[in-house]
Amino acid sequence: MSQTSHSTSEVSTPLDKEKQESILEQVNKLFMRHGIKSMTMDDVANHLHISKKTLYQFVTDKNDLVERSMSRMHCQHTGIIDSICTQGLNAIDEQLEITKYLATLLSQVHPSIHYDLEKYHPKAWQQFNEEKRSHIYDCMTQNMRKGMKEGLYRDDLKADIVAKLYLSRFDLIFDGELFPVDKYSFSDVTWESFRYHMRGIASDKGLKYLEKKTKKERS
Repeated sequence: MSQTSHSTSEVSTPLDKEKQESILEQVNKLFMRHGIKSMTMDDVANHLHISKKTLYQFVTDKNDLVERSMSRMHCQHTGIIDSICTQGLNAIDEQLEITKYLATLLSQVHPSIHYDLEKYHPKAWQQFNEEKRSHIYDCMTQNMRKGMKEGLYRDDLKADIVAKLYLSRFDLIFDGELFPVDKYSFSDVTWESFRYHMRGIASDKGLKYLEKKTKKERS
């Protein structure tokens, strides 16, 4: 069957919320592991051990599935990052914990996922990208303001500019021409970006703390 809209005559009683969430969680794992383009609706149904008719009880086509999947993924990841930001850590430790999470997450991402989104599912890509960029910007500006108050970051930082510079570098992590996957891992690039960023914004006090912290992490 093609991946265009499914016939409404085959749609039965909508799945309950819990079942939908379970399916989307499994779909996210499939996309992260295999990429998006390579996974047909038949593949998704087979991997989830459900009929394609069941899958079409709450999505109209693959585009709809991708959009719902990416929206859920965004909410899940931002929820985890926001929970880190409520732990009362200092600004450097907060960034370190977020980077640990992102490095682990990105080490599990199929290298084509951003390309697949942008090329084959532009609506899902636009929504995911806008939500991601908005959250990263807010998270970074709040972290920098905290770090300046704590004396760990330079007191002359222009937080809005630095946050946008960070955003542009974050997007570069997924640039397959700049960082081909056969030479660089997402995790390594993420950690180098973190170190580059932190050394640019840290005060003398922050640099000493960062050096002490990274030595402890390495040991």
